[in-house]
Amino acid sequence: MSVSPSAKRRRTGVIEPPKLSEILSLESGEEGMEGTEIAAMLRDAGFNEDIQTAFKVNKIKRHHLYSMTHSTLAQMGINAVGDQIDIIEWISSLPPPANEKVFNDPIHGHFDLHPLLVSIIDTRQFQRLRYIKQLGGSYYVFPGAAHNRFEHSLGVSHLAGEFVESLQRRQPELSITPVDILCVKIAGLCHDIGHGPFSHMFDLHFIPKVPGTPKWKHERGSVDMLDHLIAANKLWPAFTRHGLTEVDLIFIKELIVGPLKEEEEDDKDREGKEEGESSWPYKGRSIEKSFLYEIVANKRNGVDVDKWDYFARDCHCLGIPNSFDSRRYMKFARVIKVDGVYQICCRDKEVGNLYEMFHTRNALHRRAYQHKTSQAVEIMLTEALLAANDHLLIPGKDGSLVRMSDAVNDMVAYTNLNDSIMHVIMTSPNPKLQQAQALLCRVEERQLYKCIGQTQPSTDIAGSNEEIKDQILDSRPDCGLTESDLHVKIVTFDYGMKERNPIDQMRFYVKHKPNRAFKVRRNQVSQMLPATFVEKSIRVYCKKIDADSLELAKKCFVTWCNKQNHLMTPKGEISVEGFCNDEHDFTPYGTPFGTPAKGPSSPTRDQQNLLSDTKKKLSFLIEKK
Repeated sequence: MSVSPSAKRRRTGVIEPPKLSEILSLESGEEGMEGTEIAAMLRDAGFNEDIQTAFKVNKIKRHHLYSMTHSTLAQMGINAVGDQIDIIEWISSLPPPANEKVFNDPIHGHFDLHPLLVSIIDTRQFQRLRYIKQLGGSYYVFPGAAHNRFEHSLGVSHLAGEFVESLQRRQPELSITPVDILCVKIAGLCHDIGHGPFSHMFDLHFIPKVPGTPKWKHERGSVDMLDHLIAANKLWPAFTRHGLTEVDLIFIKELIVGPLKEEEEDDKDREGKEEGESSWPYKGRSIEKSFLYEIVANKRNGVDVDKWDYFARDCHCLGIPNSFDSRRYMKFARVIKVDGVYQICCRDKEVGNLYEMFHTRNALHRRAYQHKTSQAVEIMLTEALLAANDHLLIPGKDGSLVRMSDAVNDMVAYTNLNDSIMHVIMTSPNPKLQQAQALLCRVEERQLYKCIGQTQPSTDIAGSNEEIKDQILDSRPDCGLTESDLHVKIVTFDYGMKERNPIDQMRFYVKHKPNRAFKVRRNQVSQMLPATFVEKSIRVYCKKIDADSLELAKKCFVTWCNKQNHLMTPKGEISVEGFCNDEHDFTPYGTPFGTPAKGPSSPTRDQQNLLSDTKKKLSFLIEKK
């Protein structure tokens, strides 16, 4: 079976720029400027007659301009590289169309968005993000965390555009086209449209606990929702009108989710795949534009515009300081070829600021995202959705009714799923939802599960959550608590790449050698930087909140920590002395909180000397008196 050249280019990952004939075949769907009008604009911009004639002869219209590259300009007879760069810069500087909208954002101020982005925003599929809290259950702990995925998505699109445009201005040799820029902006806008109710709670906690549900992430949902959004609103003509092709749509999806899985390729792409072909995993853009994949969702080191927006936005709403300056980073960012791949690198003097960025991420997780009470809320919301899953059906495609967990495979149903599901459950007359309703009422009345302790093991955590729960209960078999009374949560804090240091994946350059990239080792920056980049704690919640149950749960937890020789992390509501009823729980001298207790022991020599000195002083004072 023969394979077209364009299909072969997609299969091998080498995507050539579109040919002039392919660009001219694009239909705009509406009246546009003819070649003579474009030529007149070029004349007014100061371009010579030869360039004007080339546009006039080829009948270039306004919507063709967005796909212009150095290659297509050369096909038009414009061979001078300087002229090509000037023309592409001129295209990028054209005034926005009349239907471009200006948004006023509390974080980034006023910014305008491309009309194609506005068309995407003005759909039900995108508007549902207005009803999904950015921080999920944290809103019940931090009243200021009322922002939604909607405004975050706008901010990411704006930052993505700023970043790629700054690279285009400072490095014209990268051949970044207006279509490249538009694709990056669309990816930034749509990267979170796959989120479910209460954001990460849905894909990280609810979906994995539904029996028989395959592994699923919100990035996969974003790709599926984008396809549904385009089809349901008949937006593909608008995409082609602005110069986008099917390869560009693949590129947008890859910017969101990474390389598309092989099983998602069509048969034609898989057929004839030869051994030894390029290992470049992406099909939307060639390896010469690999740096574009590091802007929206950076799989290499996690430095991307998604983080920059949620750092700034979450800190603003939570009242937590944000010391990272993303605009400064953009100023010092530069694309350099490293081991055959074009990477976004940064000035060497910015390495400290990057460590500060990841420290901010860690601080946000500790103080807000994984706050003990925020997690208590999300545990209860997850249990409520699980209890309601089989009894609450969502309208889907072709009139079908599907469970919440199955809506991830039905974008019609998924469009109807957002945070309002909580109120749908609470107001439903269905008696089978009483368990879910009781949990949600407890959340609203703040009868939350109580965190009775947290420990940070010095070694790797052995066993699953359920196994640890069994061990805790077995430590005091007569405590009267059951498995259903406790919830064990393993909490992980890291710099975004588990045990790895993300800065090790970064490359830097010096001012006098801007095209040579190198690594910066941790000890070259500061001796005060962390030696490890991941930390795990075991957090235990008691679902019964009466004083007797909490006391029993605390004793079980402390006894288990003693047997495991685990350190206990300070938590305000736990007082070691407060429930030290067993002489074998703690030393007679009161073990400091955070120190493993191993039963009764004798005073140390220092303690004996101190006691002896104190007695002598007291005797002296008494005799003197």
